[in-house]
Amino acid sequence: MKLILSVIVCVIFAKASIAQSELLSFDEHNKYIYYQVVELPEMLADTLHNKTLNFLKRNYPKFKINTNDANDLNGHGEFLTYGGLSILKHEKGAVNYLLNIEFKDKKYRYWLTGFTFTPYKRDRYGDFVPQMGVEIPLEKALTKFDKKDVDGYLNETGAFCKQFGENLKQYLVKQPSPKKAEAIKKTVPDKW
Repeated sequence: MKLILSVIVCVIFAKASIAQSELLSFDEHNKYIYYQVVELPEMLADTLHNKTLNFLKRNYPKFKINTNDANDLNGHGEFLTYGGLSILKHEKGAVNYLLNIEFKDKKYRYWLTGFTFTPYKRDRYGDFVPQMGVEIPLEKALTKFDKKDVDGYLNETGAFCKQFGENLKQYLVKQPSPKKAEAIKKTVPDKW
């Protein structure tokens, strides 16, 4: 009975880990891509655009915006991947990505693509730092790393993309529209 129960638990964990890498698919240029279209009724395109800008500035301060048009938003950012035992986790590398978001009334679509991996190494002080000049596209990572490591990077990338989309949608739904700065009238009372 214990053996059957442990096999079932292992199968469930395997399915969960495979599901993250299935979030990424290939586009027409053979690059990994995470693509979603989200409909939000009763929201105009400019409201979606302003709220998304606030979301990126508040939650991803290192995110660099390349173009900021009224109908779309492009930029790039990075996140860290971790490895090692649960107690001794450390940075294995950084994954850079490109983000594109297009807005229309009542809906928006976004995709993350252009994933490149920069491995980290231990420096002479014992800290993990990026290896300078080494950027490997995730599509070609199998030529440089073990399959187990690449699967871990793909799983973390898929989990990051899914979490990013969920956080963005929750922020757009829950946050009030940003208000324009109104001129503050200062008056001096006659009697003080």
